Amino acid sequence: MSPETNAEQASNAGQASQLTGLQGRQHFQQQLQELETRALGGLDVVLEQLDRTMEALAHQDVELAQMVIADDDRIDGRYLEVHQGILSLLATQAPVAGDLRLVAALLHVIVHVERMGDQCVNIAKLIPLSGYEPPVRPEVLEMILKMGAHARSEIVQCKAAFSGRDVGLAEDLARQDREINRLNRQIFRTALEIGDDPDTREWAMHMILVARALERIGDNAVDVGEQVAFVVTGLFREFSDQSNPFAS
Repeated sequence: MSPETNAEQASNAGQASQLTGLQGRQHFQQQLQELETRALGGLDVVLEQLDRTMEALAHQDVELAQMVIADDDRIDGRYLEVHQGILSLLATQAPVAGDLRLVAALLHVIVHVERMGDQCVNIAKLIPLSGYEPPVRPEVLEMILKMGAHARSEIVQCKAAFSGRDVGLAEDLARQDREINRLNRQIFRTALEIGDDPDTREWAMHMILVARALERIGDNAVDVGEQVAFVVTGLFREFSDQSNPFAS
């Protein structure tokens, strides 16, 4: 075999190897994009759950609350799907730099999605405990519904921030979260001051637990926002202290 033939074969082999590597890279990027779409799509499922939860709470709809509880399997299934997909990707690929940051961030995001779904279930489980005609205090319920609206807004915003890699939008979540924390404190104080009627006090205690669950949903949305900063900058930092529900 002539030297020219050997050189030609080596060149062809090199080109084939480069093509295979390029195709593998494109397949990896496609898989990673699909996992991100599935993870962020979980936030849409959480929004559906939160909307139904708040409607059930506003109208004391026990049947709708039971639907929220039963439908939690959808979020759990999404968590398992994305989590297993990411582990499979790590086992078959070797992501580095920005791709590795995104993989790590998506693991965190899907955990927060699952936790937000659990908080919706926690609220839904409280609704039947008050009966069909509980002694509702309108001022407390109004604050609860405001908290729900803020939590919903945070979920929408954290998804937009992650999709757009918008660190500024992600950081703004902390501002919204302070309002949720303020309402949480106000509900707590108001519930403690409610009169001596046992049924009313019991309902008020349930609302304290509802407010706490909504506060945790907001915290998880902020946590998703923190992952945006990590993906973009490579540095993890907390936007605010989420460990204390009574912090400003």
